[in-house]
Amino acid sequence: MRIAIVGPTYPYKGGGAQHTTELAHRLAALGHDVVIESWRAQYPSFLYPGRQTISAPEGSPYPKTARRLDWRRPDGWVAAGRRLRSADLVVLAVLSPVQVPAYLGILLGLGRKAKAVALCHNVLPHERKPYDQPLMRALLKRVDAVLTHSEQQAALARGLTGRPVSVAGLPPHLPSTTAARSTAVHRRLLFFGIVRPYKGLDLLLRALPDGVALTVAGEFWGGLDETRALVAELGLGDRVELRPGYVAAEDVPALFAASDALVLPYRTATASQNVWLGHEHGVPVIATRVGALADHVTDGVDGLLVEPGDAGALREAIERFYASGEPERLRSGVKAVDPEPFWSAYTGALLGA
Repeated sequence: MRIAIVGPTYPYKGGGAQHTTELAHRLAALGHDVVIESWRAQYPSFLYPGRQTISAPEGSPYPKTARRLDWRRPDGWVAAGRRLRSADLVVLAVLSPVQVPAYLGILLGLGRKAKAVALCHNVLPHERKPYDQPLMRALLKRVDAVLTHSEQQAALARGLTGRPVSVAGLPPHLPSTTAARSTAVHRRLLFFGIVRPYKGLDLLLRALPDGVALTVAGEFWGGLDETRALVAELGLGDRVELRPGYVAAEDVPALFAASDALVLPYRTATASQNVWLGHEHGVPVIATRVGALADHVTDGVDGLLVEPGDAGALREAIERFYASGEPERLRSGVKAVDPEPFWSAYTGALLGA
């Protein structure tokens, strides 16, 4: 089958780009003729305040990649659709409603020449704008099928379109690590990744027990001022290390090795690689019961689960984690992730959509 995936890939960074790249590799390994149609310029900078691209790839770039899409060139969107008319399947990787105008242009150029599937990482954003729902409705009504990563997201999609909607759990797309894993107890936790309000860093800061330190490593979506003010208000300046900015792949293992657990205090979530990322680096995960996070943490075995939005409950969970012998016991329950069955199910669901 001739398959075109439209979405971000290297030099774009992050989970969406990693997923697009790994999906292309996996489909090609199944014998399909796969190309990636990617972006030269994906978003205006004011819509994505963080760093958009990186100089070194996260994983192996996919060789059959074209980077011609530009948010400033609607004529290029239609031209891309025309180029893809020879494909049997066109997969539109949807990470934000901001992409919708370009995708509508691609569909216009495509006509009815190929089946189009919207692969929705998020049907609607966690922090929504008034235009998000109309844009996504316009897109999902024009594709042939929709693939989401959770039943909750599928329900959102079905409210926007009458097209077939299916579900496949987001598979692991993780950098392999052979770094030595720490066996010491550091009394330090890790918050990792882009800092946005729905991810609950403020709750974790309020929940941090005495004698426990925290490293916050990642890009701050709205700047540092609010977080710095909260750290100062709570008197945590000597125990909270802020490491703002994108974390290069080679620096990630050392962050996890210096931490006892990864904490994911999300208020809401769809799917996330971060549980698997923690386990791949040998550390337990303390997470909230939202989205798919709870599906990948076995409570009391390789991490702890807590209800979302409750700093008191999160503090109690952290205190339970640091009970005598618990960090070592939970670390011993962490197992590396086998991505093969996840990807087999995922590619099967996509091709069946």
